[in-house]
Order: sequence, then structure tokens, then C-alpha cells
Amino acid sequence: MQVGDRRDTDVRHEDQRPPAAVLFDALGHDYEKAFAHAPAHLSALEWLIERLPPAARTLDVGSGTGRPTAAALIEAGHSVLGVDISPVMIEIATRQVPEAEFRCGDIRELPLEADSFDGVCVFFSLLQMTRAEQSAVTRRLASALKPGGHLVLATVPADVEDVELVFMGQPVRATSFAERDIPGIVEAAGLTVLSGHSTSFTPHHPDAEPEPHLFLHCRREETRH
Repeated sequence: MQVGDRRDTDVRHEDQRPPAAVLFDALGHDYEKAFAHAPAHLSALEWLIERLPPAARTLDVGSGTGRPTAAALIEAGHSVLGVDISPVMIEIATRQVPEAEFRCGDIRELPLEADSFDGVCVFFSLLQMTRAEQSAVTRRLASALKPGGHLVLATVPADVEDVELVFMGQPVRATSFAERDIPGIVEAAGLTVLSGHSTSFTPHHPDAEPEPHLFLHCRREETRH
């Protein structure tokens, strides 16, 4: 084998990471700077915090740098388990919000005990999954909620599957649902959509463009059908 030839066994460890980990490892603090002050995100957090019982147990899916979500929940007196597939994000979050617990892992595989969380946050963390995976994860998160618990979900509504695009200067493949279909996915998981909010937001980044955002405020009813 000549210099420059490459065998399958020579593939770098970096190339074996999940695409979402590669993306958010690269973004790091830039993601927080771009999104942490989004008004609709902060409003959804406020909505959830107002409905949590004292010292609630909460789950932050795709916890990123820990700001603003985990930090706001901790400040309100609640405990937080943050899960992110990016080790870089987990390292930043652990440093920035030391009062919370953060785990590096894939929410599709992480064991979740049923009826164990008072609140769940899912802010833009499903977009690199297939549609089937997004539906399955939403069902898992609904089951992890206690009866009467609340979940806030944010996504970019679009009728696309595995589309290639550039996000904040990084290549990414994304999948989502048309806006009209997303409430049905949540309701099929066993949640009631109490309210929704559609908006447009331009991240604070030189390569960013306006994005449609959909926020759903949901509850697991006391008795599931």
C-alpha cells in the first residue's frame, strides 16, 4: 500500500461518530450564541417552569451547552438531567451548569424509567433522526413523564426527509414533518397539545438565515387512553 492509500481500518474515529455529534462538537459555544436568546424558546421555558411542582425532576433532551434550558430550570429550583450526543456540548454544559447532571448519550438508546419526570424539554433535538425515530422517541419521552407532567417541544416544521443543507456553516442532513402533521405525532405518543406557537427566528450567526420554528406545549393526562 503506497503512502496516501487508505484502508477501511484506517478510518478516523471522528468519522465514526454520529452525524449529530460531529455537527454539535463543531458548533460548541457558537450554538449558544446563536440561539440562547430566542424569545420563543425563553417563553416556552417560562411556560414549563410555571407548571412544574416544587423541586421537580426534569429532562432536557439535546441539552447543548446547558444554556438557557438547564440553567433556567436549575435557577427555578428544579433538578435537571441533560442528555446530549455531543461530548463537546456535555463538557461545556457541565462546566457552565454544574448543579445539573449531564450524560453523553443517544436519547434513542438511553434507558428511561416510566413515570419518572415532571417536565421534559425537547428543543430542536430530533431533526437528525428519521421520521420513525422521531415518533418513537416522542413516545418514549411521553412515557417517561409522570401523569400530569408537561413537555415542551420545538422543531423546524418542514415536509422533508434526509435533506442536505448547510447549518451555521456546517453540512447537515435533516428530517422533519409538515407543521400540520406535528401535533398528530405528539398526540399519538399519548400527550395533549395544550397550545402551539409558530414563529420565525434568525440565529445570531453570519451564515444564518431565517428559520420557521414551531413550539408545542403539551401535557400527559392523568389517565392515558
